[in-house]
Amino acid sequence: MTKTHIPAIAAALLLVSVGAALAAEPPATVRLTLKDHRFTPDLVTVPAGQRIRIELVNEDPASEEFDSEDLHVEKDVTPHGRVTFEIGPLASGRYGFMGELHADTASGTIQAQ
Repeated sequence: MTKTHIPAIAAALLLVSVGAALAAEPPATVRLTLKDHRFTPDLVTVPAGQRIRIELVNEDPASEEFDSEDLHVEKDVTPHGRVTFEIGPLASGRYGFMGELHADTASGTIQAQ
């Protein structure tokens, strides 16, 4: 390989990586609010086959733990705090979640379709 081939190879690699970055879709963002130990919304519809970013805002003066066996996620959120995490990609179906510390009132479902 000659020195003149190196810039051409580098340029080709750069184009491939830029194309891959542009083709990758950013995850859809879902905002969940926790207030009075209840999730709003408590039913969320998301596209199947895509990663989803969950932004959980806790408006309560108490800590909570977002917990879902279906999604294999446990995330703590502090009083009046915020936590962001990603799930998926999800197959079509329903996925339950709850606030583990207030499971009697804090629950919801993610519907992937």
